[in-house]
Amino acid sequence: MFSDNTLTPKEAIRLCALGTLALEPVRYAALAGAIRHFVSRLIGPSLDVMGSSVEMLKYEGLVEAVDGAGMEDDATFAITAEGREELRNLLTARIRTGATELNKLVFALKFRFLHLLEADDQRLQADLLIEVCDSELARLDDLRQNHAGGAGYLTDWLDHDIGQLEGRLSWLKDFRARL
Repeated sequence: MFSDNTLTPKEAIRLCALGTLALEPVRYAALAGAIRHFVSRLIGPSLDVMGSSVEMLKYEGLVEAVDGAGMEDDATFAITAEGREELRNLLTARIRTGATELNKLVFALKFRFLHLLEADDQRLQADLLIEVCDSELARLDDLRQNHAGGAGYLTDWLDHDIGQLEGRLSWLKDFRARL
């Protein structure tokens, strides 16, 4: 993790792999394909992010082959108890402030696997997501105020982004209330 307890790109991929396996055992080729599909649809294809290996998860004892000999395409993998603990650690990690592609991926992964956490942890994560949106909204509002009345179209663009964030914040608050 980064020093602020937020996920690195490789840890986001670990979260995707472990979460997928926490839902059900999956064959190696299907797991690799599912990870690649999910990540590339959110942030585009990226070799930097896709470098995480199921073999490393197996070596660390986070997943195990439940049939087949190991890494061949027909082997089926399942998450271990250690893997479930790592999944919990990754799911409860903080999120960096700022609208980055990695944050978009981490937000989506949290929502994809949030139901795997205990109810109290789900609510804490919803609070964290609200906090991130609040911070991002304050940052953009400050930038907009600084450029109000300036030439060009920056404030129009910022108004658009601020509107999207306000909508997301409202949705997150409603979501939190349902947990």
